[in-house]
Amino acid sequence: MLSNITIKMRLIATMSVLGLLIAVLGIMSIISLKSANNSLNEVYSNQLASTQAIGESQIFLGRARFTMDRVMVHPDAADAKQTLARADQFMASSNKSWKVYLGLPQSAEEKRLSDDMDKKRSDYINNGLLIMSKALFEGNIAQADGFMMKGLTPLYRTMDQAAETLTQFQVSSAAKMYADSQVSYNRQVTMAVIGIVVGALLTILSSILLLRAIFRPLDQALRHFGAISDGNLANDIVITRHDEMGALLAGLQKMQERLSSTVRGVRDGSGAIATASNEIASGNLDLSSRTEQQASSLEETASSLEELTSTVKQNSDNARQANQLAVSASDVAVKGGTLVAQVIDTMGTISESSKKIADIIGVIDGIAFQTNILALNAAVEAARAGEQGRGFAVVATEVRNLAHRSASAAKDIKVLIEASVQNVGAGSALVSQTGTTMDEIVSSIRRVTDIMGEISAAGREQELGIGQINQAVAEMDTVTQQNAALVEEAAAASEAMQEQAAALAEMVSIFKLDANHSGPAAAKPALRKPGVAAASTALKRPAVRLAPARATAAPVAAAKPRPAKPAADNSGEWEEF
Repeated sequence: MLSNITIKMRLIATMSVLGLLIAVLGIMSIISLKSANNSLNEVYSNQLASTQAIGESQIFLGRARFTMDRVMVHPDAADAKQTLARADQFMASSNKSWKVYLGLPQSAEEKRLSDDMDKKRSDYINNGLLIMSKALFEGNIAQADGFMMKGLTPLYRTMDQAAETLTQFQVSSAAKMYADSQVSYNRQVTMAVIGIVVGALLTILSSILLLRAIFRPLDQALRHFGAISDGNLANDIVITRHDEMGALLAGLQKMQERLSSTVRGVRDGSGAIATASNEIASGNLDLSSRTEQQASSLEETASSLEELTSTVKQNSDNARQANQLAVSASDVAVKGGTLVAQVIDTMGTISESSKKIADIIGVIDGIAFQTNILALNAAVEAARAGEQGRGFAVVATEVRNLAHRSASAAKDIKVLIEASVQNVGAGSALVSQTGTTMDEIVSSIRRVTDIMGEISAAGREQELGIGQINQAVAEMDTVTQQNAALVEEAAAASEAMQEQAAALAEMVSIFKLDANHSGPAAAKPALRKPGVAAASTALKRPAVRLAPARATAAPVAAAKPRPAKPAADNSGEWEEF
């Protein structure tokens, strides 16, 4: 029940109770002081004033009688009259003091006693002192002396007894008032002591409760803080309160949960980083191997292009030789006038072969143009070799296909040229027999010469295009070397990442988490899959060299590449070429 009350409310309640107790004690003290003040005022303004007034009245009466006694003893004194006058003044002062007393508040008993005293006092003054003063004023000393002994003294004694009774009443009243004041004082002191004791007990009790409400959960929070600072995040923080300290423990519990989640995430992340870095390292190794294989393939491609250049050059030489043979055939055709018809037929055949050659040359020209574009694409893709040469693989494949087509076209040109040479030989033989048709044969031979010139020019253009392709392949080789260097840097970075992940895992290993959450498994290096080795083996096989131009062997087409398996599950898709 008390644990649900906030410390603020406890402090307010404690201060309120203590304030109420202080207020009660203050009110009681004020009441006691007021009562004491009233008693003191009663004593000062009533009892003391009454006693003083009665005493002054009695003193003045005593002085008046003493003055009369002096005149009676010295009746012949010069100031006897003046002394009697002072006796009258003393009596007047006594009456004045007595009137002051009668004007003060009186109780019923005091009123009765004061009335009796007033009667006896008046009797003493009127029937005693005034008669004696008259006798002395008249000089009747003997009468005055006799009256003093017989009449004045009994009146004085009666008045004195009444005054004594009234004085005793005043004293007893003062004593009673003092006793009442003492009782009130003792009661107020007792109540004050009780209030002080109750206040002290309440203060001690509230202090104990406040200390228990503050320092016990504070000690608990400090213990949890110490455990957290030691790396122990597995302690259960039990919250049994709903006050400020309960809110503090709730915040500490939330902080511990979030810190545990953070440490757990860092620990899992470090394991994932280690695993990923291992896979990256493995992928870098595979990439390095493939880059080396790619460089080897580029070298083989360059060699093949050199052979293709040699073949094209040889075709151009053959075309020039064919042109020379056509000129020779023109000279020989002068002797073949007798076989004009056959020469015409032969020249028709040559014309058809020349058309085929023109078509083939057109194909070769188109191939050279496409080869130039592909070489440009290869240069662009080489500049974008961020995906480990994926685009370059496609460009290289197209280059191989175009090389294959170029080789086939070169072979066809060769066959046609050989056929043209045979036909031209036959035509020359016929021209030697047909002298009458030499003009037509010469004209046809010139046409053949022009065609062979075009073939030669096309061969030179093809040679230039292949040279550009060779330059592009050289640039690809340079980019491949740069990729190899980047792969080495990536391998070094992955190794540094592994070291950082290990250091991070070691740093967070000091934290002790809940048993329900197990730490991440140790990162294992990614294994190289068999597919990669197979692809590497396939890539290491040397490319088939192109046959020389004079050979009649069939063209060799480049083998189609097989895609390699990924080095690890997290690595990207790789494509071998």
